Amino acid sequence: MQKSKSADYRLPATITALVDNKKSDRQFRRLVQNLLTLARRLELARDYFGRRIDVSGPQYGLLMTVAQFQGATGVSVGSVAQAMHVSSSFVTAETGKLSDAGLLRKQTNPFDRRGALIKLTSLGRTKIDGLLAEIRAVNDLFFGLLTDHSFAALCASAETLVGGSREAMQHIARMEEMSDNLL
Repeated sequence: MQKSKSADYRLPATITALVDNKKSDRQFRRLVQNLLTLARRLELARDYFGRRIDVSGPQYGLLMTVAQFQGATGVSVGSVAQAMHVSSSFVTAETGKLSDAGLLRKQTNPFDRRGALIKLTSLGRTKIDGLLAEIRAVNDLFFGLLTDHSFAALCASAETLVGGSREAMQHIARMEEMSDNLL
């Protein structure tokens, strides 16, 4: 009786960086699964907070980003888009909806009349302030097991991964474009 080759299959290395070719990349695959789980759970928490103030999860994220960066005069659409790693058109579209809901105010940028500055309205501040205890509790549960050192290392690693992921998305877009051109 001959063994099936599929029964002996072992996933070849899926990364060349960081993994010795003689070793399995099991630790890397575990990291990817953990990052995906963490991303899903962060999105679920963001969606929950959004529902609590009658907005979508991405709109909640936009409100929090504006709150973080608005200062006394407001924050530009481009700065919000850059901080959120999304397009300016996304920020513009969602800002319009949040303005209609009375949560954001958009005004002409006095320093560059071509652009706009965004600020939370008093209603927007009230809604976020009303969530702060819950936000703190959830964030403490997510990140409370980290030490100061491991938190700093995680922040630095995440920043590095964002850069690498940008390059990976550009590579995927080029590959898809080449594939589409072959059809």
